[in-house]
Amino acid sequence: MRQMRNYANSHGFTLIETMIVVAIIGILASIAYPSYQEHVQHANRVEARGILLEMAQLLERSYTESNSYSNVTLPVTQSPRTGTAKYTVQFAATPTQNSYTLEAVPTGFMASDACGTLTLTQTGARAAGGDVDKCWR
Repeated sequence: MRQMRNYANSHGFTLIETMIVVAIIGILASIAYPSYQEHVQHANRVEARGILLEMAQLLERSYTESNSYSNVTLPVTQSPRTGTAKYTVQFAATPTQNSYTLEAVPTGFMASDACGTLTLTQTGARAAGGDVDKCWR
């Protein structure tokens, strides 16, 4: 004779238990994802700031050789250097003999960044579309 299985003692998950786990994962994801996005934006800003500082250093070297900023072209025009651009690196206006203003304009995913355009001048003055201290740290 066949024996009947006793399902009362089976070990498995009920639908309610599964839905509770799914709800908990959803709550955790809704908290973690914005934090992750903020971290990614910060990392992209750091890279753009590094490129701005590198271009400023290039301009200063050129100035010591030719006593002018006006004859320099930027070798790097985007951040990151390869791949999809997160920032466009450019002069805010044509550089003069004694001054320049570099800017990193956010594009694509970074267009919604609260810091907006990062700028750097020949005097080392830094500016941003948001809180300068937060955006340049």
